[in-house]
Amino acid sequence: MIDEIHVRNLALISEASLMPVRGLTVLTGETGAGKTALIGALKLLMGGRASADMVRDGQRELEVSGRFFGLAPCDSRPAKDAIPCEAPASPGNLADEVVVVRKVSADGRSRATLNGTMASMGELAAAIAPTIDLCGQFEHQQLARAATHLSLFDAWAGNEVERAASTYAAAFEQAAQAAQRLEQVRSASELSASKLDEARFVLRRIQEVDPQPGEYEQLQHDLQIAENAEALATAISTARAALGDDGGALDGLNTAAAALESVAQVDEQLAASAQSLREAGFVLEDVAAVVRDFAGQVDFDAETLAFQQERFSTLQGLMRTYGPRMEDVFAKADEAAQAISLVDDYDQNLQRAQRQSDEAEAALASAADALDAARSKLAPQFADEVTAIMRRLHMGEAQLLCKLERAPRSAWTALSPSAFEFLYSPVADGHPRPLSKIASGGEISRVLLAVKAVLGAKDTVQTLVFDEVDAGVGGETATALAQLLVELAQTHQVIVVTHLAQVAVFGDAHYVVRREGDETAIVEVADVQREQEIARMLSGAITDASLAHARELLQSAR
Repeated sequence: MIDEIHVRNLALISEASLMPVRGLTVLTGETGAGKTALIGALKLLMGGRASADMVRDGQRELEVSGRFFGLAPCDSRPAKDAIPCEAPASPGNLADEVVVVRKVSADGRSRATLNGTMASMGELAAAIAPTIDLCGQFEHQQLARAATHLSLFDAWAGNEVERAASTYAAAFEQAAQAAQRLEQVRSASELSASKLDEARFVLRRIQEVDPQPGEYEQLQHDLQIAENAEALATAISTARAALGDDGGALDGLNTAAAALESVAQVDEQLAASAQSLREAGFVLEDVAAVVRDFAGQVDFDAETLAFQQERFSTLQGLMRTYGPRMEDVFAKADEAAQAISLVDDYDQNLQRAQRQSDEAEAALASAADALDAARSKLAPQFADEVTAIMRRLHMGEAQLLCKLERAPRSAWTALSPSAFEFLYSPVADGHPRPLSKIASGGEISRVLLAVKAVLGAKDTVQTLVFDEVDAGVGGETATALAQLLVELAQTHQVIVVTHLAQVAVFGDAHYVVRREGDETAIVEVADVQREQEIARMLSGAITDASLAHARELLQSAR
């Protein structure tokens, strides 16, 4: 969700801020005032392309900054039984608060930061773009990309398709692994004689030494002790004597503790000190036990030491050849053993791998049929619901259709065995065509509005920005459009650039973009100023009649 956008030196805008609300935010203003520049600013924050001509004339650079919050869906106009907005949640890869700054210099160079850290345009696109849909702007328009249609439909379809899709995805992964195993077995038959001889030599060489896990580390430890045996023996002997001999530290400590305990009843401090000495005595006894046990490790006989040195040297030789670590030596042995096994037991391995691959493919085909069946069952209902919303928008006999077509096996993906796409027919019984081929930005925006309305809270996109949704709209269609935007604002943050007073009156926040000479200002309006803007939108002039009409519309929208 967009919390705030600040723009400096972008096109006609010297400096401006926009703070859209959770529900419906409307932007109005005369044509050419600079409303589209705000859409351009948002595209920059989403990682869109920048150019030098975006920079305001006479300025060195433009700067666009934005703060975004990840919020759970909520009701912007809560009814009595609605759940109000609560604390922020973190959807996807968008943190609770993300601050983006994008700068473009007059020579076209672009720089960006994400939460104060330098970021690439790809990182901006990954962090921000998935949560915002620019409707009517083809750069980020979901419906203009057939690849997004399946995720939209599956989000609406819910559990029935989700279960089938999960089963299919698991089967797809198993089939891929089985195919990879089969290819490995087949490739083994092409292993050259020299490669096979090399594998046999490597395995035999490592097996002759027979290294054990952890052996090298243990030898390294034991030899370090042996090399310092004299110094260790002297230190241990001195420590044992100082701790445990007659008159040593333990005797002195016990004597002191006993003396204080004999007069402990005189003063509490003496009792506490005696207790501390006893506790210190326990620590000294533990240390003495450790020293005593370690003394046994220092005693090496010459034969054992020679064996360990030779063994250590042999393991180091393996590491120099197949290392540099012992883990690499073990991996090399496993690799050689696998290559030899594939060749020696080629026929048996091939039969087993082929059988496993066939079984995995059969399971995948079954899962694919089930997934297609689940989607095919619900697709007409989805299309009908979207088409019904399109009827509310007075789009005539236009209808949305869902096309599901099984792809060749080589084109299957982990998401689907079939190509899925929304088709659009502008008239009843007309020839449906891909939605991406629709030329009218306003038309495709209204289709997307219908799709989003059907999706409701299931939609993963949090913010919808409509720029051309009211193109060529008026009368009853304008009222229907406004009502649908209000419904959509229950589950999304909606920002609408509009020329329709019927839409503007429903805004939870209303900004006016005004052109004053070579400057563009963005002002939030309310009360009288809002009445005046609605009046201007209605008649082009502020008159007593248009003001009365504006007040009437605003009152009816409350």
